[in-house]
Amino acid sequence: MRRSVTVTAAALAAVLALAGCSGDSADPADTATETASTAPAEDATAEPDAGNAPEDVALLEAITVEGEPGSEATLTFEQPLTVSGTAAAAVSPGDGAPIEEGQILLVHFTQVNGENGEVLDSTYEAEPQPLVVTKDATVPALVDVLLEQNVGSRVVFASPTQGAAALMAIEVLEALPARAQGTAVPAPEGLPTVTLAENGAPSIEPVAGDPPTELVAVPLIEGDGKAVEAGDYVYAQYTGWLWDGTMFDSSWEGGQPLPFEAGAGQLIQGWDQGIIGKTVGSQVLFVIPPELGYGDEGAGENIPGGSTLVFVVDILYAG
Repeated sequence: MRRSVTVTAAALAAVLALAGCSGDSADPADTATETASTAPAEDATAEPDAGNAPEDVALLEAITVEGEPGSEATLTFEQPLTVSGTAAAAVSPGDGAPIEEGQILLVHFTQVNGENGEVLDSTYEAEPQPLVVTKDATVPALVDVLLEQNVGSRVVFASPTQGAAALMAIEVLEALPARAQGTAVPAPEGLPTVTLAENGAPSIEPVAGDPPTELVAVPLIEGDGKAVEAGDYVYAQYTGWLWDGTMFDSSWEGGQPLPFEAGAGQLIQGWDQGIIGKTVGSQVLFVIPPELGYGDEGAGENIPGGSTLVFVVDILYAG
C-alpha cells in the first residue's frame, strides 16, 4: 500500500544527498551564517562516484516512463533493477529555455522502489520542489544530464542501495532566476552603497561613522514573489562584510545558494528576524548589531567580538 508522505524541499534535498553521498562541498556553517547541521564525515580515501556508467545509463534508457506533462509518472522496467553507481538519463525533452548551471529548478518527482516498482513518494499532489543545479549541491550524475536539457524535460535518476536501486522520475517545471529581480528601491542614507557585478554579485562602499545600533533590513530590489514566513525553506545568495567593508564570506564565490529554514534558529538572529516578510525576488540589505550577530565572542578569525555585520541577500526561493 502506498504510504502518505508530506514532501518538502528539505526532503528532496535529503533524498538526493543520500543518493549521491559523494560531494565534498564547503559547509556554510563554517561562516558567519552558521547553519545548524553539517555534512557527515566521509572516507577521504574513497573514490567519488562520478556516476553515469554506460551500462547503468542503458538500463535507465530501457525504462518506459508514461504520464502526461504535469501528471505523476508511471515507470515500467525489468525488476529488480540494480545499478553500480548513480546514473541519470533523459526520457522526454522539454521545449522551454535551456537549463543552466547555478539555477534553482522547480520540479515534480515520483520515487519508486527498484525491487518491485512500488511508488514510495510523489510531489504531484503538493507544491513543486526546488532542485539546485550545481555539482556541489546535487548529485553530479544528475546535474550532468540536466544541463543538456530544457525546462519541461523529464529525466530518470537511479542510485544504488543495499538491494535494488532507488528510482526517481523528475519533471522540470520552471527555472528560477539566479539573482534578485524586481523594482529597485532607493536605500536610506547613512548605509553602505551597494554595487552589483554583471552576474549580480554585490560589493559595498562603506560609510564613515558609527553603525546603527538596531537591526536594519531594507530592500534594495523589491521582488514580487511570496513573502517569507517562519518555517519556510529558503534559498538565498549572500555576501557578508564587517562595518568597515572587510568581506568575510560570500555564497557567490562558490555559486551555490544557501539553504535554511526561516526563523528556526539555524542562522544568526539578525537573519532570522530580518528575512521574515521579505518577498522572493528581493535583494535585502541587512545591518546587524553585535547582539543579533556574534556578540562579544565573535566568530573565528574573520569576525572579531563586537562586530556589526553587513549582508546583501538575494532571496531566490521560499516555500
